[in-house]
Amino acid sequence: EVQLVESGGGLVQPGGSLRLSCAASGFTFSSYAMSWVRQAPGKGLEWVSGINSGVVSTRYVDGVKGRFTISRDNAKNTLYLQMNSLKPEDTAVYYCAKHSGGSSYSGTDYRGQETQVTVSS
Repeated sequence: EVQLVESGGGLVQPGGSLRLSCAASGFTFSSYAMSWVRQAPGKGLEWVSGINSGVVSTRYVDGVKGRFTISRDNAKNTLYLQMNSLKPEDTAVYYCAKHSGGSSYSGTDYRGQETQVTVSS
């Protein structure tokens, strides 16, 4: 059974940092691309960042480039999202998602439970 368990969310002031983690189990983590997606209050799901199975290739939505860094530790079956210079508009529930293949351009087939990120003074 595929399980994705996010952690690391919380309340942070604008300009602050948070690191999200996603512990994966039930599949060969190193073989699949992974992504982070988010949903702000009253809005639809937004893809934020993806990383290929081979780790080398990462990509980001324009609004987080230069502020967020996605990474993965295949030995620990864990996906990360380092979020710096956080803005109020980053407030959302964040999910990690597993892709159906090694590229983050492939579709996603599993999503974890949410972790709340709130950026407010």
